[in-house]
Amino acid sequence: MASKDDRQEDGGLDLQVTTESHETLDRDDGSAGRSVDDSKEQRGFAAMSAEKQREIASKGGRAAHEKGTAHEFSADEARKAGKKGGVAVSRNRRHMAEIGRRGGERVSRDREHMAQIGKKGGEAVSGDRAHMAQIGRKGGEARGDQH
Repeated sequence: MASKDDRQEDGGLDLQVTTESHETLDRDDGSAGRSVDDSKEQRGFAAMSAEKQREIASKGGRAAHEKGTAHEFSADEARKAGKKGGVAVSRNRRHMAEIGRRGGERVSRDREHMAQIGKKGGEAVSGDRAHMAQIGRKGGEARGDQH
């Protein structure tokens, strides 16, 4: 970053003029990037604590509702927003696997529930007599039973 101070006289006033050159970094795609002299330090709203940000946002939300300019979501808009959020979250496979694992662990602690699931599965499978006969034959063969 280059800067220079020039003193100019204008109508008897001594003004200090500062000029700065802003070099930009070019991206691979040829578009201009961030200025070389841009600070990485956050400023304004981003520099505030999360608590302070929530406090200011809350005041703004209340003021908008009082003024009548706040957006209120319809059921359809809320449904679409929820779906969009769900799609975004479900892209994280590790997160989804962890949710499923915790859910499975929680459900499997309920022995009565697991017994009901097993009973339903057994009833569904046992309705297929050909399948049950095949299972029986394989079981008998494994034990060495002769027919």
